[in-house]
This record gives sequence, C-alpha cells and structure tokens, in this order.
Amino acid sequence: MTRSLAILTLLAILSGPVAAQDRDIARQDYFRAVATFFNLPPNEIAILSDWQMPADEIPVVLFMARRAGVSPEALVALRDSGRGWSALADRYTVQSAAFHVPVADDAPTGRLEGAYRLFRSTPVGEWGTIELSDEDIVGLVNVRVISQSLRMPAERVLAETAHTGSFLDLYVRLKR
Repeated sequence: MTRSLAILTLLAILSGPVAAQDRDIARQDYFRAVATFFNLPPNEIAILSDWQMPADEIPVVLFMARRAGVSPEALVALRDSGRGWSALADRYTVQSAAFHVPVADDAPTGRLEGAYRLFRSTPVGEWGTIELSDEDIVGLVNVRVISQSLRMPAERVLAETAHTGSFLDLYVRLKR
C-alpha cells in the first residue's frame, strides 16, 4: 500500500511538468495560428503573449487595432486600465457588424447564442446599433480566427463553443 502510494505520488509529480510543457506547446501553436491569420511575424505575437492578458484576448487586440487604426499597445494599455472590449469598440467606432461571422440561420451557435439572436433579430442595416458584450466580442473574433486558420466551417467552430472553457483549448481540440 505504501509503495503504491509512493509510486502514484511520483507519477503525479512527474506529470506536472509534462502537462505544463504540453500547455506551452498548445499556446505557441495557437499564437502561430493567430500570427498567420493577421499576417504578422511570430515574434510579434510572442511579445503580445508576454503581456498579462488572457491568450483568448490577443486576437481581439490585433483585430481591433487593425479596424481602429491604432497600435495594439494602445489597446492593451486601455484594457489594462479597466476598459472593456465593448467600450473600446465604441471609442474607436468598430461597429458590431465588423465582428459578425456569417453562418446559416439554423446553425447552432453555442455560447454565442445571445449575440446571434441579436444579429438575427436586427435588420443588417441596423447592426451598428447592436451592443455586444466583451465575451461576445472575444468569442466572435476567435471563431473567425479559428475557423479560417483550421479551414473549418464557422458553424462547426460555433457549435463547439458550448463545450469549452477557452478558445485556446477549442483551437487545440479542433486541430486534432
């Protein structure tokens, strides 16, 4: 019994670094996909990944910076000061329509159901009036990046958002 406990303890200790190493590899792979999507050198994404920001938000920084014509650093500074993505989109007039990822009307939309309900119930010409939450903005940008990076229908990526905690994890799972 004591020997079994010692072996289990040793295995748990040894598997910790492996899990962390796997996580680092997954994170690097996700960032490589983000860099490719935005046509940036991987070292630029590496710099962004050093900031104290969730990995899921780095594509949003780059998407908003491109749309708003501001530097990613400026957006990160504003985000660090407590501003949300929705407030930043308003400040830089990045309208909700820019975040929309087209899918079939009957497609399952996972955890972005609320955002798609708003898009579907609002005439296209009025999409600029839709107020998306920060989570919706992060989700929509990541669905676009993952879908195009993996050459996978957005409907499939959206449906899978219901079963994952982070978009980095979703990317890794769908890539398999």
